[in-house]
Amino acid sequence: MRHTEGYSRRRLLTLAAEAAALFTIDRALASGVPPTFTAPHMAGDQTMQTRVIPSSSAEALPVVGLGTYRGFDVAPGDPVYRQLPAVLDELFRKGGTLIDSSPMYGRAEQTTGELLSIHEPRSPAFLATKVWTRGREEGIAQMEQSFRLLQTERIDLMQIHNLLDWQTHLSTLREWQEQGRIRYIGITHYTSSAYDDVEAVLKAEKLDFLQINYALDDRAVEKRILPLCRERGVAVICNRPFGGGDLLARLKGKPLPAWVSDVQVSSWAQLALKFLLAHPAVTCVIPGTSNPRYMADNVKAGFGPALTDAQRHQLIALLG
Repeated sequence: MRHTEGYSRRRLLTLAAEAAALFTIDRALASGVPPTFTAPHMAGDQTMQTRVIPSSSAEALPVVGLGTYRGFDVAPGDPVYRQLPAVLDELFRKGGTLIDSSPMYGRAEQTTGELLSIHEPRSPAFLATKVWTRGREEGIAQMEQSFRLLQTERIDLMQIHNLLDWQTHLSTLREWQEQGRIRYIGITHYTSSAYDDVEAVLKAEKLDFLQINYALDDRAVEKRILPLCRERGVAVICNRPFGGGDLLARLKGKPLPAWVSDVQVSSWAQLALKFLLAHPAVTCVIPGTSNPRYMADNVKAGFGPALTDAQRHQLIALLG
């Protein structure tokens, strides 16, 4: 592996080991149980629920992934960087695979590539990133840089971000898909003001994925976009699954519904994610975090029974 900003493979491995050890010790001290060190493992005899990618008819994607916006925009030497190997461990050990990044997320692609390159055992990551520029050559250059930063020869999902120059980039992506450089093609957006454009592209083109904003307090996508994705066989990734940032703050302090144990939920974050996963068009949610505790909490939404329609309506009513 090449050196990155003065950090060798040995140094990165040391950072990763230190982070994993610190997180294990911290959890053990909190519980009063002496720490023991074991390799990451699946959650007992359970594995995370999966949803079939419609265009593949066979490949299934675990329902909880990880977004890298802000949280992975850090360099070796930053205290937050030391936490990230444990974040990945929490994702992988519970069966999650999708990691979503972007050239617009600062150093996130590079950090992701560094940490995955030293992950033991070999990481099972389903890598998704984006292109967001104008012009064919500019798009190619940006995507080639993503391959280098992610340290991979194949990207699972390349997405045209915010539909910027989408027709130009789509031509390149179809060529690369035929060559095997990318496996799936998608588009993204994060505002309801763009839904008319998103709908038009979904109707005009055969796509594998749509990444779109969807949250308990941001449900406009339910009206036309999600039904259209089901009709067109497009997998849906939910970005901003905790809304614009204040959803969990609004819920904090409120008692969880009495029925949460029936769906194996123990936090509002899990419940907010389960709300999205109960929609039949949704394939995966990608909450972003750089905190191993939050990652450990989020992945639990991928286990246990789905919410009923009545439970979903109760949550909507609770927000007022």
